[in-house]
Amino acid sequence: MTIETIKAWCTVEEAVAKFGVERAKLLGWVEDGLVRAEEEKGKVVRLNMDDVELKVEEMTGL
Repeated sequence: MTIETIKAWCTVEEAVAKFGVERAKLLGWVEDGLVRAEEEKGKVVRLNMDDVELKVEEMTGL
C-alpha cells in the first residue's frame, strides 16, 4: 500500500490552467487575503490550491 502525496500548492500558471481563472484575478485574491500564497523575492510563486478551489466554487456556485 502506498500513500499518495497530496499536492496542496501550485504555481500561478498551474492554477490558471487547472481552474481557468486569469492570472490577474488570482493575484488579486492573494492581495485581498482570500488565497494563501508563497513568495520568493517579493513575487508570488505558489498558491494554495484549496483556497483557489474554494474561491472558484464560490464564484460559480458549484
